[in-house]
Amino acid sequence: MKKSILKTQILRVKRASKRRSIQLIISFSFTIVAIISMTFMALAFYKNFINATRQNAIDNNKQIVAQMGLNVNSYLRNMMGISNSMYYSVIKNMDLTSDTMTKEMDILYEANKDDLISIACVSQDGALISAAPIATRKAGVDFTDQDWFTSSEEKFENFHFSKPHVQNMFESSNYRYYWVVSLSRSVDLNFMGYTRRGTLLVDMNYSAIEQMFSRVNETGTGYVYLIDSDGEIIYHPAQKAIYAGLVNENNLVAATYDDGDYIEEFEGEERAVVVKTVGYTGWKIVSVVPINQLGERFNQLRAFMLIIITVTIFLILFGNIFISKIVTDPIRKLEDSLNTIDAGELNEERIFIGGSHEIRHLGRTIKSLVVQMRTMMDERVAEQKEKRKSELNALQAQINPHFLYNTLDSIVWMIEAEKYPEAISMITSLASLFRISLSKGNNIITIKDEVTHAKNYLAIQKVRYKNKFDATIDIDPAIENCITIKLIIQPLIENAIYHAVGDLYDEGLIEIKGYEKDGDIYIEVKDNGMGIPEDKLKDLLVEKTHSSKKGSGIGLWNINQRINLYFKEDYGLKLESELDEGTTAIIHLPKITYEEYIGGEENAK
Repeated sequence: MKKSILKTQILRVKRASKRRSIQLIISFSFTIVAIISMTFMALAFYKNFINATRQNAIDNNKQIVAQMGLNVNSYLRNMMGISNSMYYSVIKNMDLTSDTMTKEMDILYEANKDDLISIACVSQDGALISAAPIATRKAGVDFTDQDWFTSSEEKFENFHFSKPHVQNMFESSNYRYYWVVSLSRSVDLNFMGYTRRGTLLVDMNYSAIEQMFSRVNETGTGYVYLIDSDGEIIYHPAQKAIYAGLVNENNLVAATYDDGDYIEEFEGEERAVVVKTVGYTGWKIVSVVPINQLGERFNQLRAFMLIIITVTIFLILFGNIFISKIVTDPIRKLEDSLNTIDAGELNEERIFIGGSHEIRHLGRTIKSLVVQMRTMMDERVAEQKEKRKSELNALQAQINPHFLYNTLDSIVWMIEAEKYPEAISMITSLASLFRISLSKGNNIITIKDEVTHAKNYLAIQKVRYKNKFDATIDIDPAIENCITIKLIIQPLIENAIYHAVGDLYDEGLIEIKGYEKDGDIYIEVKDNGMGIPEDKLKDLLVEKTHSSKKGSGIGLWNINQRINLYFKEDYGLKLESELDEGTTAIIHLPKITYEEYIGGEENAK
């Protein structure tokens, strides 16, 4: 009895496990996927946070250093501009035997005194020619011993920038002397037609550079300092402590760095370093950020935690929806996929295959039928496309060489009459006309090219008709890049010339307009001829088996038929005419840009 009860319970457990096996597998799989996903994302976000924090700090410092480079460059260019103004506008125009530059130097100093300490001009033998604002040299000062003087003498074709120093060469009423960076250059001094070399000195206020860097170092992470090409410190926020030996800096190594960012080890500390060279001077702007400071920035960590929470919630919601659909809706999904076929979308990838064996088999069968149907339709479309292309080519081949013969006759006549410029112009226009006519074998070109073709044709016909008519072209630039079938404007102009304005005397006018209206493109060719009777007007768009003696062999029917074939019968050619007023031919095209057309052709392939 007990064995029978135990056996019954075992059977019940087996049946229950079979009923719930799918749910159990899905739940277990989803749990494993969720744990793996969250673990992977947590590790990825953590690593990304570390890398992003470091990279952001480096990028921020790059921007700071780049901006500092621009500021210092601007400041140096300003000082160089002052030196250039003094040299080229004042010194070069003076004979120092009788002239003095004191007034001009004072004016230049007053205009830039916020950035300057002094300006001075010294002769080659060390004599002071002029200075501003103080023109009295201190006793015992020999200019020829100064670094700025010897630098300009050694390389007189260049600007020379000194290291920061106290400028105390001139007498000061308040006994106050300033830190400066001296800009010196060799100049030519004119004495009664004789040129002697001298030195022009511009002492830049060091405090201006100090203020630039101080403002930057007040905010942000790390610090920025300035060194010369030899690694000597020009500015450092801890400059006094460095000089006192209390703090060390890796400035000599930084001088060897090229522009860019580096990770270096200095005194047991890992640092991110960004270096930027200042033009003209060889100075280097160096930004330093200790890597250990980057760990104090937790704003991005909070953002990443928010992302992790959001993604986790999304995965849970998506998982529940996905599971419910797998368990309960295989038939509905197949039905939904069949609705796409009813809507005319033959996409076998949209056919649902899932659920039980019977539903999967049904889905595969329907998918196979859809593939066969789509293959048959694609073949039918390809056949129709080739047929339409053949018809277009056949219509295009109807061009009558009548115009070419007449044009060549006119060119021969011009050459015989020794009208060579007109003949050259006509041949050039004819070449351009046929180049666009060929269009590398393409039937579709831009409206801009079609209008260019029409302009070349008009240029030829004006010569042939000795300017008996005038023509205006007004095409909206917004539609120039849209497509058209080639050779549809020129035949209309040809008809207007031969049947309307060609027989008028100094009164003929052809107006060509192109514009957009209601999302479509319209091109009008209007003449002021005698007009066309209404009973003949309706027959002009009917196919004819012969061409007239005048005009193009293409014919109005040909133009309308080619537009119909390519753009369907919603578009084509329309004629409007009024007796004694003139005739207007209106081309109606869809608005399709050349890029859209090329993209459609590539997708079709």
